[in-house]
Amino acid sequence: MPTILITGCSSGIGLDAARYLHARGWSVIATCRRAEDLAARRAEGMQSLHLDLADEASVADCVARALALGPVDALVNNAAFALPGAVEDLPRGGLRAIFEANLFGTHDLTRQLIPHFRDRGAGRIVNVSSVLGLVGIPWRGAYVASKFALEGLTDVLRIEMADTPVRVVLIEPGPITSRIRANSIPHFERWIDWEHSARADQYRASLLRRLYQPSGPDRFELPPEAVSRVIARALESSRPRARYRVTRPTTVAAFGRRLLPTSALDWFARHS
Repeated sequence: MPTILITGCSSGIGLDAARYLHARGWSVIATCRRAEDLAARRAEGMQSLHLDLADEASVADCVARALALGPVDALVNNAAFALPGAVEDLPRGGLRAIFEANLFGTHDLTRQLIPHFRDRGAGRIVNVSSVLGLVGIPWRGAYVASKFALEGLTDVLRIEMADTPVRVVLIEPGPITSRIRANSIPHFERWIDWEHSARADQYRASLLRRLYQPSGPDRFELPPEAVSRVIARALESSRPRARYRVTRPTTVAAFGRRLLPTSALDWFARHS
């Protein structure tokens, strides 16, 4: 039974992927930050470990505890959070906080497991990015920046690991049912002083409504299982693709980046 470590298993894609792969026979090490989520994963028959990607000591402890359980065959880097707000209102501390979790912690966890994969002669690293790692949209600058960075770092890692038995894959989901919007509210309230922003009226008319008065699912939104199925394909294929796109908006965005002028992409972003 192969073993996989998955980050961000409290809800959304990470939780669904943990359940989906557990049902397929994988031994899942589900990581979460909150004790109640760890207990819930254990009650479902998974192993669970605490992990706070923004904390270097937590990352090192998670790796040590995971390897103490036995060999690890694969890693799915899914955990991330969003910090909505206009780029001009984004303070340095807020940008640092999102990069600590979405990029630095993910990179730290990955590089600490690579020697283990090398020693075993096999390993699979799957990084969950986003359509916002391909195109930017208003109010999402911090998250977009972290995902663009993750895309670049993953591409280089994949190229560098080509002469090893470790395979590196990107998953690029579009709109997926999750709690990421609701979970972003505390970060928004901590870091964005919107009431004193030059864009205060725009916040009231747009972002605040989306955050506090959600109108329902996006018309292209898919359930998280759509991503879990693709993660399983990336893990279980003997020759995985470099990247897998999930949902129509991601396919359109990838096509647009190659062929459309920047002005057209900007129009699409403003009206999405």
